[in-house]
Amino acid sequence: MPDPLLLPMADQPTAERADAARNREALLCAARRLVEEQGVAAVTMEAVAAAAGVGKGTVFRRFDSREGLMAAVLDFSETAWQASVISGPPPLGPGPDPWERLLAFGRSRLESTLVHADLIRAAGASGSRAAGAYSFAAMHVRHLLDSLGVDGDLPILATALLAPLEIPILDQQLHSDGFDVERLLAGWEDLARRITGHA
Repeated sequence: MPDPLLLPMADQPTAERADAARNREALLCAARRLVEEQGVAAVTMEAVAAAAGVGKGTVFRRFDSREGLMAAVLDFSETAWQASVISGPPPLGPGPDPWERLLAFGRSRLESTLVHADLIRAAGASGSRAAGAYSFAAMHVRHLLDSLGVDGDLPILATALLAPLEIPILDQQLHSDGFDVERLLAGWEDLARRITGHA
């Protein structure tokens, strides 16, 4: 079975005018730069507008809200991560056996979630990724489970593997329960072994 195709993060937008597309790209570049340099909490619509050299109204017209802007910045990171899964170097990318890829997926997804935790929270009140991003990850995990010959309801089993890698669960375990990252990763790998029956 071929690797899953890259999925769009949201509904495909209608065609943009060239100047509108340039404005959007300039705003996203400015927002990404501010996130990297100052952190998510410091990024406001006013700051992004100033950094991009446009009026604040332009930012609101392009993204509706700060949450919408943060979601667009997050989509950029998600698309880059998807590309590494589809065509990047192994073990996350194609090449190794499915078990190695599944372990690499778990580690990479956990690390990506923690690196972008503030951005994920800012992009949505629930602290969850966009539906398209989740669908891609779920499809990839189902593909790996199928390749490993796992029996059972693969969509449900994939959900069981994905849930511990999302912000609401990680926040509970890291900040409330006091677990460290290595414990979370070891627990996830144990869960993966139990689901797949891998010795």
